[in-house]
Amino acid sequence: MTSISRAFFLLLALSSTQAQAASVETIEVLNKPYPNWVTLDATIEAVKAATVSAQTSGRIVKLNYDVNDVVPEGAALLEITSKEQGAELASFEADLAKAKALNVEAQAQYKRYKELFPQGAISKGAMDEATANAKATEQAVSAAQARVIKANESLKYTVVSAPFSGIVTERFVELGETVSPGQALLSGFSASQMRAITQVPQRYINQLKNSPEFLVRLSDGREFTSTDLTIFSFADPVSHSYQVRINLPENEANLQPGTWAKASFKNGDREKIQLPASALLTMNELSSVYLKQGEAFVLTQVRVTEPLDGEVEVLAGLKSGDKVAVDAYQVLLSKKQ
Repeated sequence: MTSISRAFFLLLALSSTQAQAASVETIEVLNKPYPNWVTLDATIEAVKAATVSAQTSGRIVKLNYDVNDVVPEGAALLEITSKEQGAELASFEADLAKAKALNVEAQAQYKRYKELFPQGAISKGAMDEATANAKATEQAVSAAQARVIKANESLKYTVVSAPFSGIVTERFVELGETVSPGQALLSGFSASQMRAITQVPQRYINQLKNSPEFLVRLSDGREFTSTDLTIFSFADPVSHSYQVRINLPENEANLQPGTWAKASFKNGDREKIQLPASALLTMNELSSVYLKQGEAFVLTQVRVTEPLDGEVEVLAGLKSGDKVAVDAYQVLLSKKQ
């Protein structure tokens, strides 16, 4: 049926107050308790997100990924020139070899002096000197080994790898740029799991802690129920609200950080009248239902909320015990016949 036809039939209905009740399904209006849903704005964000920083200094010689690129875990994001780090490592390795040679000589001398000293062939001063020299060369080897390890780490850091698979969201450097330790290079997130972030007013926080469950509605109509929540233990000093993180199912397709969602939770129950949206006739922003009176139906104006999950809440116009037609357009069509 076209919208023009419906409007025509509706005008016919408004001009008459009664329709025959035969074979029309009705529903009894009941004022009964329903869950009192509190709905809040929420933002989707990645559970795992990171900014990769330089761990060594040097010039960027390769940029393998850019913003919006998909990166596998362990992939080389970029490379920093390794000439300086390689030369430093070679120098430290040479120092280590020299320190080891000196230590071998010092330990051998100490061992000989230790055997000769009881026989009086070595003076106490010479023995003390050999002992001190053996300890010093041993410590020099340890220090040289530490420098080699550090140089190896620095050389390894010239290739910056992805800590997890994900998508690059920001690039802070350019090819050929010289970077220093701690400087931000790239940012990204893993698409494997998302969460919804919302702010819960202080007056609701105790109820939420007693019943920690959220219904998250995405902009595309998908819904997720989650009890995997993190309720912050402190309130924002300005808004006095508590941040809540709502974990969503893993590996869910087409969930993007930064998008909007609605997060709802139950705040007890309250009594109200609810009807199926099919019971309404709406014209010029006015809503009406067919109220059964005797064997006929009378078009009665009501005030209702916006439909949610196929139902509306009746704010005014009906009372508990009334009976209305389940399908208003069925009554409208029967009046036309």
